[in-house]
Amino acid sequence: MTGLSVRRADPTDFAAVARLTVAAYEADGQLKGENGYGVVLADVATRAETGEVLVAVDEATGEVLGAVTFVLPGSPYAELCGPGEAEFRMLAVDPSVQGRGAGAALVRACVSRATELGCSAVVICVRSGMAATAHRLYERMGFVRVPEKDWSPLPGVMLLGLRLDLTGRA
Repeated sequence: MTGLSVRRADPTDFAAVARLTVAAYEADGQLKGENGYGVVLADVATRAETGEVLVAVDEATGEVLGAVTFVLPGSPYAELCGPGEAEFRMLAVDPSVQGRGAGAALVRACVSRATELGCSAVVICVRSGMAATAHRLYERMGFVRVPEKDWSPLPGVMLLGLRLDLTGRA
């Protein structure tokens, strides 16, 4: 998508990030019986205190199109990353603009940030049964399944581990 930039979110972006994140998860069916996860997704200020919330913005309108939370090991939102690894969570694109490249731009920004910090890999987890387009995006960007990182936060919710090796990247 042309006219798209990624930057760190500022507090004026938080309401838009909360809205689009919850909307994206709802549209994908990920909040059915979710036990309060929508509240966690909407709490952008807390995520921004302990990680980096990045936003994809339409340069022409200034509209926030998508967001992601980038974290390092030991931070409260880290679920999978170990020493030398980075992780991103809660990648979401407003359902009305999905398919225009915002998700890929956010993933690239996380990979760039991890590379900049000298990380050896980026790890993520995706919900089993999540939209095929998301799985294809991660596969296209070089992420591979790492079954030993699979886990379940709640009964009936299976998260699949994926990893992108950064060793050898410039």
